[in-house]
Amino acid sequence: MKSELPVQILKTIREMQEVSEKFRCEAKKIAVVPTMGYLHNGHMSLIERASSLADIVITTIFVNPTQFGPNEDFTRYPRDFEHDKVVAHTAGSDIIFYPDAEEIYPTGFSSIVEVEGASNILEGAFRPKHFKGVTTIVVKLLNITKPHIAVFGQKDAQQAFLIRKMVRDLNFDVDIIIAPIVREADGLAMSSRNMYLNETERKNALVLFRSLQHAAERIRQGERSIALLRKEMLNIIQSGAPTQIDYIAFVNPATFSETEHLNQPEILVALAVRFGTTRLIDNSLIPIVP
Repeated sequence: MKSELPVQILKTIREMQEVSEKFRCEAKKIAVVPTMGYLHNGHMSLIERASSLADIVITTIFVNPTQFGPNEDFTRYPRDFEHDKVVAHTAGSDIIFYPDAEEIYPTGFSSIVEVEGASNILEGAFRPKHFKGVTTIVVKLLNITKPHIAVFGQKDAQQAFLIRKMVRDLNFDVDIIIAPIVREADGLAMSSRNMYLNETERKNALVLFRSLQHAAERIRQGERSIALLRKEMLNIIQSGAPTQIDYIAFVNPATFSETEHLNQPEILVALAVRFGTTRLIDNSLIPIVP
């Protein structure tokens, strides 16, 4: 925690830009942590990382409607702003940017930012238009908060890849930091959506991390058949009685393209699996030792 003063809450674009410009004129380094709120220890780790790198930390809290499909959970997505204020301040935030939808998307808004190619596979294939919403809101938040650094989490690996590529392609003057996945003590990746799981589903969901651990161990032992690794992971995940397995993907992290060969320095293994009505994602970046 940087200060005992209450965290400052800003709700309009104009005041956020003016405050950021003031800090820039004072030669303060600004870091932003974009979130959709309902903050947990995973978010805290991102804010703490930002706090270690910058003089001023801005946490944005905005449940972005444009990244939800028509049959997804936008209306029921968990929200608790009073809780979020405490968590953000405790972790080191100086400012919370907390706009409403009309502030971000005024009447007549019609501009979209899209990263072609990698936006349409894996998460993009199962959630059409999702990444258009993500990259558009990230561009807006970067322009609004004017940071030197932006911190995102590795759990949303495809999102992290696309944001890095977008920032590089469009020459944004901001450093993108990707912080490690934070897990519960039993290995479940922290997510705001975990609250949707009932007791049985929560226990069953542990097969995701177990399958990733299994793949890492088998690769360490020298296994190089992705088909066999995928089959073994599938068996582990199916033991948790999922309602649907969207994908078990082996991805080249440099290009975010799926591969059937383990001939690069590391492989990203990514999962999307439903337990009951809850869709969970997880991943692991696994080194490949010759």
